[in-house]
Amino acid sequence: MTLLAVIVLAVIQGLTEFLPVSSSGHLVLAGMILKVPEGDMTFEIVVHLGTLMAVLAVYRKDLLELVSGLFRKQRESLVLAGLLIIGSIPAALAGFFLSDSIERAFNSPVLVSVMLLVTGSVLFSTRFMKSGNRDNPTIAGSFIVGISQALALLPGISRSGFTISTGLFKGIKREKAARFSFMLSIPAIAGAAVLKLGDAGLAGIDTSLMITGFVISALTGYLALRVLLKFLREGKFSIFAWYCWLLGLSGLTVSLAGG
Repeated sequence: MTLLAVIVLAVIQGLTEFLPVSSSGHLVLAGMILKVPEGDMTFEIVVHLGTLMAVLAVYRKDLLELVSGLFRKQRESLVLAGLLIIGSIPAALAGFFLSDSIERAFNSPVLVSVMLLVTGSVLFSTRFMKSGNRDNPTIAGSFIVGISQALALLPGISRSGFTISTGLFKGIKREKAARFSFMLSIPAIAGAAVLKLGDAGLAGIDTSLMITGFVISALTGYLALRVLLKFLREGKFSIFAWYCWLLGLSGLTVSLAGG
C-alpha cells in the first residue's frame, strides 16, 4: 500500500467512523477507486484502533467515572455496565456465527451502496423524533441498540447512525444516546481488532505506514466525534442522510457501470 493510499484511507476512517455515514462502506468504495489490493485492507484494523483512541479521549471522564463507580459498587455504574454488556451480546454473536458471510459482503460494492441508502433512510427518520428524557435505555432497549450495532457489521450500515438513531427512538436524550453508542463501540472495536489481528498476523507489515495510519485516524476521528456531538445537540443529526443517499447512488452507478 502506498503512502497516499494510507493517508486517504486513514482520513476516511477517522472522519466516517463517528459521522453516521459508515466507515466500512467508505473504505470498501475507496479501496475500489484506489485499486487497493484486498490483502492490504488488513490496514483497516490499525485505523479502527486509531479511532478507538479518539473515543477513549472524548469519553475519558465518563469511562473513569464508570470504572471508579464499579470499584465502589455504585448502583448507577453497575446498571450502566450491565446495559453495555447486554448491548454487546448481539454483535458478539453475529461476529462469531456470521463472520464468513459478513466478510463476503465487503467484496460487494453494490451491497455497500444499497446499505448506504438504508442508513440514509434511518437517519432521515430521526428528524421526526422528539428529544427523549431517559439517560439510559431499558434492558430491552439496550439489547435492541445492540442489534443495531450487529447490523452495522455489514459495510454501508453506519454503526453510530444505527445505534444513536435506535437510542433516540427508545426515548434517550440526544447526548446520552451518543454516549451509550460510543461506549458500546469500545468492546466491539477492540474485540474485532484482536480477532482480526490473530487471523492476519503482522508479517510483512510496514510499521511506518501503520503508525501513520493510526495517528491520522485518531486525530481525524477525534475531530469527527466532536462535530457529530455538535450536530446532535443542535438536532441536525438527520442532515447526514443526504450524504449517505448521494454516496449510495453514486456507488451504485459506478458499480453497475463496471467502474
